[in-house]
Amino acid sequence: MLTSHLAAFGVWLTYPSCLCLCLAVLLRAAPSLRATDQRGLWLAVTTAGGAMVLDLPAVTGFATELAGTSHVVDLVKNLIGVVSAGAVLFFVSTPVGSRRLQVGLCGAIGTTLLVLTVLDLTAPAHASHSAMAAGGPSPSFAYWVMLASTHLVADCVCVVVCCWFGLRTDVRPLAAALWLFASGTACAALFWLGRLLGPMLDVSWAAPYFPLLMNLHALLRATAILVPAAVALAAGLADARTAWRLWPLWHELVGAVPHVVLTRRRTRLLELLWPPIPRRLLAYRKLIEIRDAMLELDHYVQPGLAPLARAHVEPLGLAPVQAEAAVLACVMKEARRAKLSGHPRCELPAESFGREESPQLLPHQEQATTLTAEKAHLIELARAYASPAARSFVPPVRTRTPQHWNG
Repeated sequence: MLTSHLAAFGVWLTYPSCLCLCLAVLLRAAPSLRATDQRGLWLAVTTAGGAMVLDLPAVTGFATELAGTSHVVDLVKNLIGVVSAGAVLFFVSTPVGSRRLQVGLCGAIGTTLLVLTVLDLTAPAHASHSAMAAGGPSPSFAYWVMLASTHLVADCVCVVVCCWFGLRTDVRPLAAALWLFASGTACAALFWLGRLLGPMLDVSWAAPYFPLLMNLHALLRATAILVPAAVALAAGLADARTAWRLWPLWHELVGAVPHVVLTRRRTRLLELLWPPIPRRLLAYRKLIEIRDAMLELDHYVQPGLAPLARAHVEPLGLAPVQAEAAVLACVMKEARRAKLSGHPRCELPAESFGREESPQLLPHQEQATTLTAEKAHLIELARAYASPAARSFVPPVRTRTPQHWNG
């Protein structure tokens, strides 16, 4: 019962898998053609998709009407499949970097295409190609052995190479793509193993599962070539989330220091949906502009303000990281208020008063040494800036130190 359901599912998967493969090919066309090391992979998947499209019942029927005979359509489909196998070998040979090997592969695939065409044209009259026809393989036993062997060799080499590099790379997206591509190729290898054994052994029991193997091969290969797009999408969503979370803090600070903004300001939603700069730079630009604003506001931090902020935050029982962010948020709010109120600018930034008395608004050198750490620091600061602890901080009347403040 289960086996019949699997066979039926494999047949049902024909159109969805082919559609997914074609969409993946179209989405990855431009990036793959620009990258030399990805062209072979993209060509392998593209030609495999072309062969699968020709194998669709609706497309096969239409092409047969145009050609007048089905065996021409079958021949073209199989020749495209051989080109796909050659592209797979070309792709896995890229790390070797041998020009002689790649030229040899092109020559071997060209020879295979020529021999298969000759075997088809010189065979007795036949309506279509079939490895398990009632009267024997059509067009010939040699034709199917050569076709299946070519695919099987290419697929086995591909699986071994992909698994080899998949086990040795530390780049997770690359490892995922290699393992997915190896899994899809392994499905294709099983399919062609059945085709190779078909003319020699009775494997009719396995024939119902051939569509499932080929369609799983298409889905897994489509997923493999979409891994870079998925990684880019995930990075874009993470950057968008970062920009969204930083926007309130950015909006507050650039309101006091507008000259740090390099582009025209927009609303929060509009800037996310239609950014004035490339989307991949939006979060990075927010970080830079917030840092520039903090550098300016650092000159408006009064001496003695940080201890007051610490005394205000300590009773709240916050975790050390949250408490430090809350202290900085309180100090920043007061610096922003001083700037907007027209208080004179301090000649020396807050760090000149000593870290024990008044910490800098910007993180110290040992804190945010990477972009990831800087994002985490400013996101925590943005959260603290909007928290009740920062909103409720009201220091006493400001005192000024003449040697640091212009009067």
